[in-house]
Amino acid sequence: MRMNTVMKTTLVLAALTAMTAPGLAADCSGAASQVVSRTGGQLLSATPQNKGGKTVFVITVLVPGSGNEGPKKVTVSVPA
Repeated sequence: MRMNTVMKTTLVLAALTAMTAPGLAADCSGAASQVVSRTGGQLLSATPQNKGGKTVFVITVLVPGSGNEGPKKVTVSVPA
């Protein structure tokens, strides 16, 4: 049975919330939602990371290919 994109996104974001501080998870969840909305992709992962002393959210989505191309994995860093 295949889960739809909304269900998969919800499960990934719920897992993220359980693993991080509440405020940080909410920000990461918002960043993930923006990237999914902007790319039209399917959320694969959303993790907070420390880069150069600053927190960024690393969001990975699976974006549908165009024409005969297969889907592409895209990773975006969003400042916290």
